[in-house]
Amino acid sequence: MKKSILWKLLRKHVSVAQMTGFAVANMVGLTIVLLGLQFYADVKPVFDDDDGFLRKDYMVVTKRVSGISSLKSMLGDNATNAFSDDELKRLRSQDWVRNVGEFMTSNYEIFGSVGLPGKDVSLRTSFFFEAVPDEYIDVKSDEWKFDPAHPVVPIIMSKDYLSLYNFGFAASQGMPQVSEGMMGAVPIMLRLTGRNGKSEYIQGKVVGFSNRLNTIVVPYDFMLWSNERYAPGVSSRPSRLIVEVSKPGDIAIEKYMQANGYEIAGDKLNSNKASYMLNIVMGIVIGIGLIISLLSFFILILSIYLLLQKNTRKLQDLLLLGYSPAEVSGLYVRMVVYVNAAVYVLSVVVMLALRSLYLPYLGALGISGSSLLLSAGVGLLIIALISAGNVVAIRRKVKALWWVEK
Repeated sequence: MKKSILWKLLRKHVSVAQMTGFAVANMVGLTIVLLGLQFYADVKPVFDDDDGFLRKDYMVVTKRVSGISSLKSMLGDNATNAFSDDELKRLRSQDWVRNVGEFMTSNYEIFGSVGLPGKDVSLRTSFFFEAVPDEYIDVKSDEWKFDPAHPVVPIIMSKDYLSLYNFGFAASQGMPQVSEGMMGAVPIMLRLTGRNGKSEYIQGKVVGFSNRLNTIVVPYDFMLWSNERYAPGVSSRPSRLIVEVSKPGDIAIEKYMQANGYEIAGDKLNSNKASYMLNIVMGIVIGIGLIISLLSFFILILSIYLLLQKNTRKLQDLLLLGYSPAEVSGLYVRMVVYVNAAVYVLSVVVMLALRSLYLPYLGALGISGSSLLLSAGVGLLIIALISAGNVVAIRRKVKALWWVEK
């Protein structure tokens, strides 16, 4: 009864137009924020293939090959395109670098023969091996280990190599195509010939295919063992590096590479730029939404202050009659909370409606969409902060009138 009487007294100057204006402005701002966050979460897998936001980004870096470096290499100076200790130190000191791994190459000759399923012939060719620390390898296999007592070399190959064989060589030569699973069962015999004259045969086995490393990779401990066995005393500087970056697409990366004559394998830099631009665009969109929400917050504060100013005499009379500031301000507080709750619900509904328009296009890319928890949680936090700010402002204003009357 008391609340009903208070509401009848105070609702006279409540402007429906002002409340509607605040609600619409806040809903537009919040919807932009929610849609921006949800779109970012939905499209991020297009740029990140495996672990979404937590995915690590890697780049394979080499020195640019020039005519002079090619001539030096022909004359036996293979260190011309290798990275020095100073160059590695400078690279590791860049703020966009998390870690740097070095490719270790084989210092001996490798000749391999691969039997083909269904054929009495085999492919014979020179091989090359490289090794990187295990943390940079994107293939998980229980067979990724080497035991000198039972020497079978596990091999990880680039998926591009298998595609080149299946759709290039095999298609043109009438050879059978092989799947990744079949390739693991194909026998590989390796002949390792060292600079010390030692030559031995050893069995190899393909245990996986990599999207990240465009090379033929063997375990790091095998590379150490084999270089010591077949090329003792021979050391070489790394000519390729794998760099884990913390800011993919940062323009500073491209500037550093160009300034030092380095190259990045494949189109990794371009894809990182696309991801970086996505981050910038989403940041701008979300920033605009937050600004609109902030402006709507001040619109409501001004509306409430104007409403309280119009009802100053009534409020002072109510306070003199014994109503507490909490009772008087509670009506406005509930009104604001109800309006903000409606704004949140409507914003989520509008966001879902707009999301349904672009989801079919993502579905064509094999993307089903991300969870709604992030956007819904952030939206709830924003509306809670706005409501808290409104409540504090209303109570302070009413309490100020109460102190004046006292």
